[in-house]
Amino acid sequence: MEEKIAIIERLLNPLLTEDIFLVDMKIKPTNNVKIYLDADSGLGIEKCIRINRALYKEIDTNAVFTDGDFSLEVSSPGVDEPLKKLRQYYKNVGRDIEVTFLDDSIKTGRLEEVNDTGIKLVYTEGKNSKAKTHEIELLFSEIKKTKVLIKF
Repeated sequence: MEEKIAIIERLLNPLLTEDIFLVDMKIKPTNNVKIYLDADSGLGIEKCIRINRALYKEIDTNAVFTDGDFSLEVSSPGVDEPLKKLRQYYKNVGRDIEVTFLDDSIKTGRLEEVNDTGIKLVYTEGKNSKAKTHEIELLFSEIKKTKVLIKF
């Protein structure tokens, strides 16, 4: 499967125009190819459809699956999926996040800054007049996963 993933990624890269980037790719044993994309300016359904159609044709033309039996899904990772790429962290600066540490403890706050080695998280402890704001710098090596918190 790793070989097929490498071939599909090579076919996909020229299709990633504008600010679109690959987050993850999986191939199930049933030859169901799942590609998760994101974009700095947001990934609309139109972009997913355009890439899906073009990539499907490339996979078929290049006979990646010898019997031609495969399915392809192109989408964004979804709001409940953890951030996987550094570029996703940069895209979400200023948003509220939930960080799970290696020991499974959790801290929520605002993603203030990002660099190649980690993030700065701003969080508040206490309520009302006793509320105190703190800043901590976290290394990616200390983080198990990070999710963006969606406010409704």
